[in-house]
Amino acid sequence: MSSNADMGAWRSPAVARQTRPSICHDMSRISPSISIVTPAAFDRETSQTPGSERLAAISASQGIEAPIWGGLFVVEPGAKTGIHHHGEQDTIAYVLAGACLVRWGEHGEFSATARVGDFLHVPAWLPHMEINVSATEPFRWVVVRSTPDPIVVNLPDDVWGDAG
Repeated sequence: MSSNADMGAWRSPAVARQTRPSICHDMSRISPSISIVTPAAFDRETSQTPGSERLAAISASQGIEAPIWGGLFVVEPGAKTGIHHHGEQDTIAYVLAGACLVRWGEHGEFSATARVGDFLHVPAWLPHMEINVSATEPFRWVVVRSTPDPIVVNLPDDVWGDAG
């Protein structure tokens, strides 16, 4: 087994791809390479919602062709996002840090709190918003979307009648 020092095939500190092909189990086909995206290379130029920041990691903007999108989602202390949905995309999130009150529904009538270690599933087309309940700590999620291009449809602030 070779050490990391012997991994001369890895080139970029930002988005690394194996440059020598690996062979599949039947030895007749070349397998795709693995991509590693470091935090310094996360793309801030992805679709955004007021009150939060999305950072693309696994996306076409990183030169990674995949049937899904992956990245980070951050809401600063005491902030809340605008009301939005993700069109046809289902979203799965894992809470890395902090706690978040999530509101959803036609009128924002439902809510639940997600904490460190929790997973969330946000169905396609569901209007929702995230509220950071902490005055001192941001919350951070790892997010995976069901299509390769992020969809964010920001709704009017008054869509729920109580400004979220």
